[in-house]
Amino acid sequence: METTAAGDVLAKTFDAPPLHGVTVLDLTQIYNGPYATFLMAQAGANVIKIEPRTGENLRGRGDLGGVDFPFAMLNSNKKPVTLDLKTQKGKELLRAMVAKADILIENFSPGVMSRLGVGADELQKINPRLIYASSSGYGTDGPYRNYPAMDLVMQAMCGVLNSTGYQDQPPVKSGAALCDFFAGIHLFSAIMLALYDRERTGRGRQVEVSMQDSTFFSLASNYGMFHARGDAAPERTGNRHGGLGVAPYNCYPASNGYVVVNAPADHHWKAILEVIGREDLKDDERLKTRPARVANFELVDELIENWTSGRDRDHVADAMLAKGIPCAPVRNLREVLNDRNMLARGSLQPMDHPTLGRVNMPGTPLNFVGLPRLPLEPNLPLGASNSEIYGDWLGLSKDEIDLLKKDGVI
Repeated sequence: METTAAGDVLAKTFDAPPLHGVTVLDLTQIYNGPYATFLMAQAGANVIKIEPRTGENLRGRGDLGGVDFPFAMLNSNKKPVTLDLKTQKGKELLRAMVAKADILIENFSPGVMSRLGVGADELQKINPRLIYASSSGYGTDGPYRNYPAMDLVMQAMCGVLNSTGYQDQPPVKSGAALCDFFAGIHLFSAIMLALYDRERTGRGRQVEVSMQDSTFFSLASNYGMFHARGDAAPERTGNRHGGLGVAPYNCYPASNGYVVVNAPADHHWKAILEVIGREDLKDDERLKTRPARVANFELVDELIENWTSGRDRDHVADAMLAKGIPCAPVRNLREVLNDRNMLARGSLQPMDHPTLGRVNMPGTPLNFVGLPRLPLEPNLPLGASNSEIYGDWLGLSKDEIDLLKKDGVI
């Protein structure tokens, strides 16, 4: 069959990553914004990471928290440049980049960019097709607009902290930085919608995402129980279901660790009885239906714990999974970082990192069927792409770049 020119173009389009040819100016820091731009870089976008001359906040945290690893995770495949936006020349350079870019993304406190004279309205005058995206703790309007926010603070404000832990003990933060990454995912989504809209209208948009809004939906089960029971609802349910609406749903001890079981359906329960050798209870009215099991969740937990507690963790999980019961071992970070499923899929990739050594680094969770995942490239040192971006892309001469360095602009 003869291939038409249009067919050739279509084939080339599908051979390229979906954001190939899209240029992103990334002024973000820590986790929230950098995760959104990491997803873009792994979708083929040209992500220019713009940092102050001292580096973004996470790069500069040389403490015992091991920040080199999360920084490397979030900044693979990006081109780092330095720029002092408090200088007039720095602002001029940003405007020059905006004229050639598709997306600018920042997660400063609301109003910071405008006070610097490079807010969304001004930049979109330069480039009406620019998508200007911002993220903050509480959004760009509302009474909390100027409150400072970090993940722990947002966990407290959003109810995550108060709903985590046991009822007779103090609140506990989530081990994961949920609010940061929820916001990053929503920020990425908003930008992609704006990019799609630009294809139809030819116009850029301003989009903003707050950590508070992005976290709200995650406590759906807890809200449901509160709506049904009001102040009688327990604030914390330990490892049980947030709405106390499923049993079994808990973390159970094994001889060498723990396993979790989340079995909402009646057929799951029948399978559990087979696994633990208690088929004599299949017609027990206290356990026959989900509402009955919820009402008798302590009996449910006792039956399962009596079986799991003397057995190997992985044996318990394998036996449950063989019967189609939702179950998993509670794994430590070493196990997670070497997960054979993610390694097989390429969503974890072994990397020889210049400072971290041989490590497994995560790629994008967004898999485009028919396209290989983009190989991960180690994050680069501060300002490593200055010459490429300011010289090759913007067209400045070596003398001009040297002068920028001398004047402290880059």
